[in-house]
Amino acid sequence: MLNKVSNTAMVSLAAILVRWCVSLHPYSGQGKPPMYGDYEAQRHWQEVTVNLPLAEWYANTTDNDLQYWGLDYPPLTAYHSYLCGVAARKLDPRFVALHESRGYESDAHKLFMRYTVLLADLLLFFPAAYCMMQVLGKWRAGRQEFVCLLLYPGLYLVDHGHFQYNAVSLGLFVLAVAALSSNRDCLGTVLFCLALNYKQMELYHALPFFFYLLGVCFRQGGILGFMWKLIKLGFCVVTTFTVVWLPFASDATVLAQAVHRLFPFERGLFEDKVASVWCSLSVVVKVKALVDNKNMALICLLSTVVCMLPSSLHLFARPTPRHFRYALLNASLVFFLLSYHVHEKTILLAAIPACMLVSEEPFMAAWFLTVSTVSLLPLMIKDGLTVPLLGLTVAFVALTHYYLLPGTQKVARKTSLWVWMRRTYFLSLAGLMLLGGAAVLVPPPPKLPDLFPVLLAIYCCGHFIFFCLYFHYCQFTIKYNSASSNNTHTANASNNKQQRKVKSN
Repeated sequence: MLNKVSNTAMVSLAAILVRWCVSLHPYSGQGKPPMYGDYEAQRHWQEVTVNLPLAEWYANTTDNDLQYWGLDYPPLTAYHSYLCGVAARKLDPRFVALHESRGYESDAHKLFMRYTVLLADLLLFFPAAYCMMQVLGKWRAGRQEFVCLLLYPGLYLVDHGHFQYNAVSLGLFVLAVAALSSNRDCLGTVLFCLALNYKQMELYHALPFFFYLLGVCFRQGGILGFMWKLIKLGFCVVTTFTVVWLPFASDATVLAQAVHRLFPFERGLFEDKVASVWCSLSVVVKVKALVDNKNMALICLLSTVVCMLPSSLHLFARPTPRHFRYALLNASLVFFLLSYHVHEKTILLAAIPACMLVSEEPFMAAWFLTVSTVSLLPLMIKDGLTVPLLGLTVAFVALTHYYLLPGTQKVARKTSLWVWMRRTYFLSLAGLMLLGGAAVLVPPPPKLPDLFPVLLAIYCCGHFIFFCLYFHYCQFTIKYNSASSNNTHTANASNNKQQRKVKSN
């Protein structure tokens, strides 16, 4: 037990150290007027929420120009920005002075902002990773997930380097998965609703949550059991959304404007050069020129839903925690590849479910996480974070080879499939090194300034399609009753039926 505690503490301290080292580097938009970057967006939201009445947070007014980083995340993000703004104003009013603080940059403010991200990690994401480890039951398996969740480079490069608060929504998401996996369905429902009300991108995971809980409802035994479970879960959803949105509900116009800001279709199909199907396809077919935004959004919606249905319906028929974790990864990959308005950072929504599968799929999960990290390279180059990304990617590959892959190699070393996959893996890494090195070191042709980011995006997109197909195959081929710890709801339903038989007799 002492060894387990010390290992957990060492991993946590290592995770804090790498986060702080990354935070010493530049952030998004540093010294780049007039819009700066995501760092300024987060600071500006603190300025808006702490100085203006709630009715103006999402509205275009003389004091809140929505063209300058208008707030476009759900209310929990706004409340979080308000709390940070209150703390900032107490430390130094210049941090959030209305209008006058635009583009404010100082060492003291950078330190304050970095501390807010680290605090969010420590309060939410670290405990979520620990809960996930505990829920998985077996120490060895849970420890692998714990290490991967805390040391996956993509998350802290985006949050502590580029600058965002993804750890809040993703921490709530991991806690929700842990709660559902331990048969705490109401708690898991509330936690996921909170995650969705912090960042609407959690819609990537919404269908698996819906079909998993619906499948659980149908396994309660009888119509009364189904209705009671459904009512409880529905009450949790309605209550959570009501509490979160209640401050905006007093004025229908304010509420409608807030909802409208969450889905900015005018921002386009994708941002920059992202490893999605539509961005890769646009190299050959100029999708944006052929189809207007409204119709393209409809095409994206239909293609995403159609491709997500097999995994979701299978989860409905097989609602176990193992199937659930695979379905979360599959749904988020489909969303990333096919949905509307995708940017590089949303690959994190697929990477975190992959971290929760490393004990099931150590080789493929580690491979996917490596590719997902390198897919962020164009964004990191733009932010001046090339060195930490390359260094941490190499360190992560070394960690996975030392920590995750040896057991897999011993089991499968002699099979021809393993030999083929191993060779493919090293060829994949070689391709990433080649394209990444070219993007960093080789000047692009004047007529093709985005040549290497585009090639890297297409290369990573091909990988993501392959991973999507592979993890779908894994989900469909898991034996339904392969592990008793993964069938808690089925076991509970059968126990309820037996108890009813005993009573009737």
